[in-house]
Amino acid sequence: NTVADKMIELRKSGETHKLTYIRGRYSPTTNDLLYGTLPKVFGTPNYFSRSAICAEAEKMGPGLTQGFFGYRDYDLEKTNCLVLWGTDPLASNRMVPNTIHRFGEIAKRGTVIAVDPRLSNVGAKAHEWLPVKPGTDGALAGAIAHVLLTEGLWNKEFVGDFKDGKNLFAAGKPVDE
Repeated sequence: NTVADKMIELRKSGETHKLTYIRGRYSPTTNDLLYGTLPKVFGTPNYFSRSAICAEAEKMGPGLTQGFFGYRDYDLEKTNCLVLWGTDPLASNRMVPNTIHRFGEIAKRGTVIAVDPRLSNVGAKAHEWLPVKPGTDGALAGAIAHVLLTEGLWNKEFVGDFKDGKNLFAAGKPVDE
């Protein structure tokens, strides 16, 4: 069975939507012909580029929260506590050169914490490696938020405080919305 045979089979059965085309990095062939023309002519809405999990996805976070739809880098020069949650910027992503350059400085003056089920590069070099079980990182995030709120440990100057100045969060007590 060739790819063409399978495509003809999908077309004859009226199931062109079952063809999915996923492309990698840009090239004239994948951009114009395969990514642009082929899915439209064949009749499938299912075509995706690697940007969906890379470049464009990276821009969406700051774009939707801060109005900045562009690539950015972290202010590692002034970072004293670096928490790397499920990421390894020593090995991948756009900030590899800056992270490699600044990582040693941060480790000397502050704390590096890696939250990742696998022992990544940053996990091996971090002061603390938290090898969470896959799928349990939400519980860890909730626990951290609980301690920050019940013990009043957030930076009030930066984040702000409660409207009436009262922290009603207490361990073991529900808080009315």
